[in-house]
Amino acid sequence: MKRSEINAIVHETKLFLERMQFRLPVWAAWAPEDWVGHRLECSEVLEGRLGWDITDFGGGDFARRGLVLFTLRNGRPGRDTKPYAEKVMVVGEAQETPMHCHRSKMEDIINRGGGALVMELLASTPDGDATKKPLEVRIDGCLRMVDPGGHVVLRPGESICLYQSLYHRFYAQPGHGPVLAGEVSSVNDDTGDNYFLEPVGRFPTIEEDEPPLHLLVTDYDRL
Repeated sequence: MKRSEINAIVHETKLFLERMQFRLPVWAAWAPEDWVGHRLECSEVLEGRLGWDITDFGGGDFARRGLVLFTLRNGRPGRDTKPYAEKVMVVGEAQETPMHCHRSKMEDIINRGGGALVMELLASTPDGDATKKPLEVRIDGCLRMVDPGGHVVLRPGESICLYQSLYHRFYAQPGHGPVLAGEVSSVNDDTGDNYFLEPVGRFPTIEEDEPPLHLLVTDYDRL
């Protein structure tokens, strides 16, 4: 992805969050130079990889396959006692987050507002392979049976609990607008706990055609 594309996506995301009346932390609006001198006091942000996370999953077509995430809080195993994490995500219409699972993280995905979020699901074997067997999920605490490869549609206010090793793919239903999605989970590790059914890149390769508007979590190493 070009940095100019990422900057434009961040700008549009900020406008969308403003319309949805969702507020981010103060440091979410910092320019790169604002981080100078704040490494010690903001160590939880930097080491927990809180903040902006824009990805096209390595495919070069963000509108078709991509996601905007902002990690609001995250524990650091061995460094603190916080056992949970939280993200906010913006999902475009028909914009796919490809089929994947987490072997450590358990999460709830919540439709916080906007359109309808379509979640396609597959169970897995103990070895991590996808299976074609029915599965049980809980929607806002209520049990529901789902056919293999079937889907649930989350309307604003609805949520689904995704246990470990449950494969899921999601996108905003076409014709209903983008979705403001939330994620509440156990501690998050995006560098080692994402298992995709097909080879994709979790983080983009960035072409630096202009300076960054805000740092992404993958930019923190430069501080």
